[in-house]
Amino acid sequence: MFEEFKKFALRGNVVDLAIGVIIGAAFGRIVTSLVGDVIMPVIGYISGGLDFSNYFIALSDAVTATNYADAKAQGAVIGYGAFITIALNFAIIAWVLFLVVKAINKAKKKEDEKAGETPPPATPEDVALLREIRDLLAERKEQ
Repeated sequence: MFEEFKKFALRGNVVDLAIGVIIGAAFGRIVTSLVGDVIMPVIGYISGGLDFSNYFIALSDAVTATNYADAKAQGAVIGYGAFITIALNFAIIAWVLFLVVKAINKAKKKEDEKAGETPPPATPEDVALLREIRDLLAERKEQ
């Protein structure tokens, strides 16, 4: 059973998938930081100091806090500001992945076009000899 697991775990696709997941997680953190630390403060500045992370709707009268983290501790709240931030994260990740896939497809298309421009391979010697014999026989019939 250990050997079978070892073969499975070391298979190329599994390793590639693991690398993709790790890079994806790191990329997700980068985008989260970009949105939370760069984009949202700019949006807040433009909109007059709005902080989307603290937008929430209290579902209980027990919630008296003015920031989202404390409000969550006091009771049930709907944190639509956090949702806006996460939706923006998703939109940025989707856009970047779209651009990456588009660039990869463009590169593949260029490679395919280059591959199509290569001259056809040389005719094998036996095929050339058979064509020559065919042509000679055709000339004899005409005489």
